[in-house]
Amino acid sequence: MPPFSPQDVAATERAAVPATPAAAVDTAPETPDLRPYDALLLYSFGGPNKPEDVVPFLRNVTAGKGIPDSRLEEVGEHYYGFGGKSPINEQNLALKAALEAELARRGIELPVVWGNRNWEPYTDDAITELEALGARNAVALVTSAYSSYSGCRQYREDLAVVLDRRGQLGPEGSTGVQFDKVRSYFNHPGFAQANVDAVLDGYAALAEKGGDTAAARLVFVTHSIPDTMEAASRIAYATYSEQHLDLARVVAAAVSERLGHEVAWDLAYCSRSGPPSQPWLEPDVNDHLEAIAQDGVRDVVLSPIGFVSDHMEVAYDLDTEAVQTATELGMTAVRAGTVGTREPFVRGLVDLLVERAAIARGEAVAEATVGDLPAFRSVCAPGCCLRRDGEPSGVPALCSTDVHS
Repeated sequence: MPPFSPQDVAATERAAVPATPAAAVDTAPETPDLRPYDALLLYSFGGPNKPEDVVPFLRNVTAGKGIPDSRLEEVGEHYYGFGGKSPINEQNLALKAALEAELARRGIELPVVWGNRNWEPYTDDAITELEALGARNAVALVTSAYSSYSGCRQYREDLAVVLDRRGQLGPEGSTGVQFDKVRSYFNHPGFAQANVDAVLDGYAALAEKGGDTAAARLVFVTHSIPDTMEAASRIAYATYSEQHLDLARVVAAAVSERLGHEVAWDLAYCSRSGPPSQPWLEPDVNDHLEAIAQDGVRDVVLSPIGFVSDHMEVAYDLDTEAVQTATELGMTAVRAGTVGTREPFVRGLVDLLVERAAIARGEAVAEATVGDLPAFRSVCAPGCCLRRDGEPSGVPALCSTDVHS
């Protein structure tokens, strides 16, 4: 039984979105129209592939912050503990292959190019590949579901900066390959469904370990950000934390329905960095586990709802640190999966591409959502999701109504 009924799924035009596939018909389905796009940029964070990559990668991530290599070596211990290799690159390749398969299944001919902000293949490499393919209009799909500086604007800034370095940034944007982006998709039904499925798998794993699923606490976890970045994200309709809470309510309700009992849940954060004097979103997941242990909670399902795949923040901060904390507290803890290449997620991403293409063609579009928040913008507002609230960066950002604000 799917967790989302038609009345649970909202759209900007309030169009009904079916919860189950339409009945099969004799005629072949029409191939979705992705005009004007002739390529897809799968755009991600990047990560090191071997120990020698770790510090150079971290230099890229922290560029402009004046962090010495000695400190980067300390942070790099997280990666060295996994052989100096982040799992994110292989997972992006798996997602790329899954997207290609889903596009082919629908009869859509669209090359998929992978690029990263912080490691190979870099943004510049991806643009070069797009040009070699003869692409003129690319749509970017960022591997971050939520809207914030780190999850949206920083990618748009990177595109603009790289194009400027290539001599391809004009007053209105790119003078070479044109770029649009897919909206932040945290409240798309496909992303929600994949998270519901992952959490249900987590409860099943907890039962196998002898945990009490009826009393287990569901703890959603996402990457913490500075409070000032949280405040700046409000321009996108709701702050970063509000976006997570909106989806968490949907997922918890669907899980409760499937399990047949109410699931108690919370939202916690991981991966905070920066000086202790700088406020970041809390509670930290380890602190939160200690707090609920004091309340008598003995069984926990950790759901990394803020992450698309099991990269380092999940592998280290949750699978290593948080699980160890739970064990020391006498808890039975299970970490639910991320959406990865789950079928509802991949199918939903292609639905989003079809939606974005229709918007680009000027057509009226019903943008499917779950929860209480609207579909977020495909074309960002000026000053959207700054790094610090009220402080324009002076860095251009593509895919906006004003690239230079």
